[in-house]
Amino acid sequence: MKSLPETSSTILPPDYKPTEKEKFMNPVMQEYFRQKLLRWRQELLNESDATIREMQEDNLQKPDLADRASLETDHALELRARDRERKLISKINAALEKIDEETYGFCEETGEPIAIARLEARPIATLSLEAQERHERKERTQRDMRE
Repeated sequence: MKSLPETSSTILPPDYKPTEKEKFMNPVMQEYFRQKLLRWRQELLNESDATIREMQEDNLQKPDLADRASLETDHALELRARDRERKLISKINAALEKIDEETYGFCEETGEPIAIARLEARPIATLSLEAQERHERKERTQRDMRE
């Protein structure tokens, strides 16, 4: 996988918040979402590092079987959560690549801009709200037909 740039030449004003009134995905808006995604990825990586340290420090050789079972269950849950985060990091990296390619923020299905509010709530969104709803309805219908 190619290396992702951590910064760009665009300077982000300190109190900047994207709005529907400005040109969609102008350089400042792109930088805003790049920094948002980079911060999110770093938080996930920090949590992962903390989990690894904690698991290395935990001693599974507890004399009490209940304590050991509880600790093993905790570890399994933690590893499952980290696996979900690993997949999320992959989606964040894909979003960062889209910013570099100037395709970020546009619906993969319709090519239309994804609403700023949706990108704020889910910066890795690849579908507009309408396209996402159609996709989920189609999935439900297919699942219902199989049952």
